[in-house]
Amino acid sequence: MSIILETIIVNTIFLLFPLAIYLVYIAYIRNMDLEEKTIFFDLAIFSSIYFIIRYGVDFDYIIPLVLLNIPLLICYLKKNNLSAVILSFICVIYCHNMLGISHIILLLEYFVYFIVYNFIIHRHLTPPYIISYFVLIKAFVISLEVNIFIKPTVNPVHNAIYVFAILLIFTMISYLILYFLQKGEEIMDLNATINELEKEKRVRASLFKITHEIKNPIAVCKGYLDMMDYNDGETVRRYTKIVKDEIGRTLILMDDFLSCTKVKIEKEEVDLYLLLEEIGDALQPLFRKNKIATCIEVPDEELYVMLDYNRMKQVIVNVLKNAIEAKKNEGKNKIWIEIEEEKEKVVIFIRDNGIGMDSNTLKKVDEMFYTTKEKGTGLGVSLSKEIVELHGGAMKYYSTLGKGTTVAISLPLA
Repeated sequence: MSIILETIIVNTIFLLFPLAIYLVYIAYIRNMDLEEKTIFFDLAIFSSIYFIIRYGVDFDYIIPLVLLNIPLLICYLKKNNLSAVILSFICVIYCHNMLGISHIILLLEYFVYFIVYNFIIHRHLTPPYIISYFVLIKAFVISLEVNIFIKPTVNPVHNAIYVFAILLIFTMISYLILYFLQKGEEIMDLNATINELEKEKRVRASLFKITHEIKNPIAVCKGYLDMMDYNDGETVRRYTKIVKDEIGRTLILMDDFLSCTKVKIEKEEVDLYLLLEEIGDALQPLFRKNKIATCIEVPDEELYVMLDYNRMKQVIVNVLKNAIEAKKNEGKNKIWIEIEEEKEKVVIFIRDNGIGMDSNTLKKVDEMFYTTKEKGTGLGVSLSKEIVELHGGAMKYYSTLGKGTTVAISLPLA
């Protein structure tokens, strides 16, 4: 039993270590705002294969039958077809040499993986469903391999138990690695979204500073205009030149500021339900920390909307952060996310039972620089509203003091 446990632990480490290095690379690339190169993902995957084949603890065929298939599964989950095909041939050659299984059976197995993947990818299934399909295929194939090639003389009941154990190991390690990758990428995506939001807040907060810079040349212009004697041509010419120069300086300042603060969006087809589910999962640690219960009503289907994935994620994260900050100190705090489809639009409702807002605050909630927070800039809501409107949608707030707030984000359907 200890040998089996050692086999599982050591080879799982060999699988995870290159992927952990890859996540570190991704974190660095995103923080530096550089272009991600897929070759580093390929390097991590092939390193996992090499470590298992070269250094892995081999016990009773667990390695060739189970662990070599997990990097292949990761390639399919990452939609890296070329690496998946190369890995398939590596698995076929290795399993044939180590176990004597027929090339034809092995090639058929990995061809079925490829066909099933291309079938389910068009149905936009989530990774757990993809893993389930692979486990079902593996269950059928491994049963044949064990009973025909590996242990043909062993009692069928013992073989069934053996197959079940192998499938259990394959499933558990697959979900473990999937969870590791998903959580790592979710943390990085959430951190990037929050950093982007804070960055835009800081940029827009610089308006306070630039107004001072603009005020100075305007004051100079006014002073010279007040002093100007229109009957003295020389004075008029001299003062007019100074006024023009100051106005030109003001226009340059305004152009620089507008180029820094203009919001740009790049629309693509996005599954809105999947986006909300990912955001909810990523923010769960924050909800738990603040003792807030969540109810995210996301149906098990697809709803595609043309939107900028990162910008819309930025909007929803900002709304949820505001809802968390508006929690009551006493009683149970809760946040609901619901979706309603109408004829030409979809509406996302984000509700909380927090402290709410009075009528005066509600009227000014989307005004730039208006805030009730001690350290707030008053830019988050106005920025979020601007992003939604650039998508052709609308963002409205409904609130009652002491009873909570509802934010309705409507977006046009594709």
